[in-house]
Amino acid sequence: MGRNTRKRRMPLATKVTAGAAALALGGGGLVWANFYASAHEDGGHHNRTKSRNAQIATINCPDVGQKLTKVPRGARKGVAKELAALDRQITDAYTRLAETRQAQAGDANYVDNAILGPLKSKRTATLDRIGININRAGGKAPRDFGRFARCQGVPVDQPNTGDGGGQDQGGGGQDQGGGQDNGGGQDNGGGQNNGGGQNNGGEQGNGGQAQNGPVADDFIRIEDVQPNSRNLPNGLAANGDGGSTGSFTTECGTNENALRNSDNVIVAPGVSNGAQHQHDYVGNQANTAFASDQDLANGDTTCQNQGDRSSYFWPVLRIQDGTQDIDQGQPGGGQDGNVGKIVAPSAAELKFVGNRTSDVVAMPKALRIITGDAKAFTNGLNNANTAWSCTGFEDRQVTDKYPICPEGSSVVRTSAFQSCWDGQNIDSANHRTHVDFVEADGTCSNGFQAIPQLQVRLVYDDIPAPQIENGQVVNPFAVDSFPEQLHKPITDHNDFINFFDEDLMNEMVECINSGQDCQ
Repeated sequence: MGRNTRKRRMPLATKVTAGAAALALGGGGLVWANFYASAHEDGGHHNRTKSRNAQIATINCPDVGQKLTKVPRGARKGVAKELAALDRQITDAYTRLAETRQAQAGDANYVDNAILGPLKSKRTATLDRIGININRAGGKAPRDFGRFARCQGVPVDQPNTGDGGGQDQGGGGQDQGGGQDNGGGQDNGGGQNNGGGQNNGGEQGNGGQAQNGPVADDFIRIEDVQPNSRNLPNGLAANGDGGSTGSFTTECGTNENALRNSDNVIVAPGVSNGAQHQHDYVGNQANTAFASDQDLANGDTTCQNQGDRSSYFWPVLRIQDGTQDIDQGQPGGGQDGNVGKIVAPSAAELKFVGNRTSDVVAMPKALRIITGDAKAFTNGLNNANTAWSCTGFEDRQVTDKYPICPEGSSVVRTSAFQSCWDGQNIDSANHRTHVDFVEADGTCSNGFQAIPQLQVRLVYDDIPAPQIENGQVVNPFAVDSFPEQLHKPITDHNDFINFFDEDLMNEMVECINSGQDCQ
């Protein structure tokens, strides 16, 4: 329960057979129905007419965890468990959405009455418990906290890629332009025209993911991406030609141990399967939802320099080629809609760099940083920080698409972490406000201090290029995600917990500030 598992690749993976109407996963797992069918879909043998009310693609709920910026320390563990309960409620509601397509087609009010209404009631009770936790610990729950209980269905042709609270803010997400840029909005409407319905689930070899994504419109040939076109607010690198110009590289392997779990000790401490998707771990080998700072400090490490016991983890990539991995019927795997063969990176490069305008200071032990947003498809771009590319084309990076790499080129994922620290806290209530990205001129604002910036570059040699045939994607790959995020590339993210010993951290700072390149 909540323990790390070392996955052994199955020599003869089980073929998943998909029916024309739906696909059952993992022996009793989720059943994904048709999300991306057009109103008049050609199923290969006959046409089926879908009513408009059957075209709800996913569920968008306010991301309560991001809104809680002030939670007393004594309440954080209890609040984290309630936030994980909110995530589970969304997953359960989304599962029901997927399993009841026929009922939805016959009743225009089905989604509101049978899915969104009960979900709101459950969320209201959970929000009440969060407020009680905060107040009992001497804090003050947000005013009108109950307004975050209501969720909305996102139509196939107009997904809401706002901040998760669009219904309470006048649909602010789409006003932010999140739809077009996020690979979710109007672009995702391509799913309605891509014939991606039942045929996309198995008849054309799209593996077990079926209508939970990805779809053809989530992919782009890297040659079609303009060089230097990535433009995210969080895309600024900290380092440059001035300031502290050195670097420090730590070698921690590529998860050769196949150490994975679906916990997240940062966001959901004490909650088994709190992430609802599998993570690859390198570095610290003691990372589970139940690990204390002392457990992590004493944990084994895969890093060559044993002074680095930090934990580096990210969601796994899977190939949906019709085969399954060992977790096909398990939480975080098939039970949460993450299916297909897990592919480990062939290279995992972990480098710390300096600041363009100043020296850096040492990171405090147990500092936690999350970069990117696992819920960016519904939350919008505020915390998104993804960069997908291909070897030989790394001046071309995309945020809202998976790259289709040419022969001889490999998929690349890159993350540049926040590198400004408030000088006091190793974490914050929403796991965001204690760290920040540099400003456009390279400085840290609000009195924050520059710390070494972690840059993670993951290369995957073993991912064959997906094919787009008749508007459908064949043998795609995708990042693990929360089910309602539809495995969109914009949801990629990366996590770090600092457990460098003091001497090695001081050595890193000296290397970076003196302009040396060390490892």
